Amino acid sequence: MTNKNELVAKVATKAGLTKVDAAKAVDAFIETVTKELSKSGEVRLVGFGTFAVAKRKATEGRNPRTGAVIKIPASKQPKFKPGKALKDAVNK
Repeated sequence: MTNKNELVAKVATKAGLTKVDAAKAVDAFIETVTKELSKSGEVRLVGFGTFAVAKRKATEGRNPRTGAVIKIPASKQPKFKPGKALKDAVNK
């Protein structure tokens, strides 16, 4: 597993950037994707994948402890669909 600090270090090394500049780039990417998804937009990175928003309808569920019926409100969920190149790289 790679955490954000390790990702920043790897990006800095690969791109020949300082860690500060790489951290700014990673933060800018995360902020841009977040803003686009908050507007129900989509971010498509050819070969890597697509970040999108999926809408979930309101449903009824049950409280596992009491068995009481509860209403689960409609919501939007961020989704990631990997691209072919990413799938192929993972399944080598």
